[in-house]
Amino acid sequence: MLSKKSRYRNTVRFTDPDIFPGLQTRPIGAATGVVEHEVVEGDRLDQLAQHYYKDCRLWWRIVDANPHFSCPRLLLDKAMVGRVILIPREGE
Repeated sequence: MLSKKSRYRNTVRFTDPDIFPGLQTRPIGAATGVVEHEVVEGDRLDQLAQHYYKDCRLWWRIVDANPHFSCPRLLLDKAMVGRVILIPREGE
């Protein structure tokens, strides 16, 4: 059961007899009102969320705004150093 505040609360459920019941991928709209952040070595998504939102648990908002993250990890890869990522405004 999902809480009323869950970002997955409106996501369609599925049941497949070959796999466990779950949720379909939730739609993610385009990020508007963003801040550009240039990645430096050692950047972590949870620390960026703490810096920009004052809540380290909101790191997923940064992932949502950057669909090019193929397999997001909290610690950003060294290959991303120097790249610009988008940080959505807190209310977006």
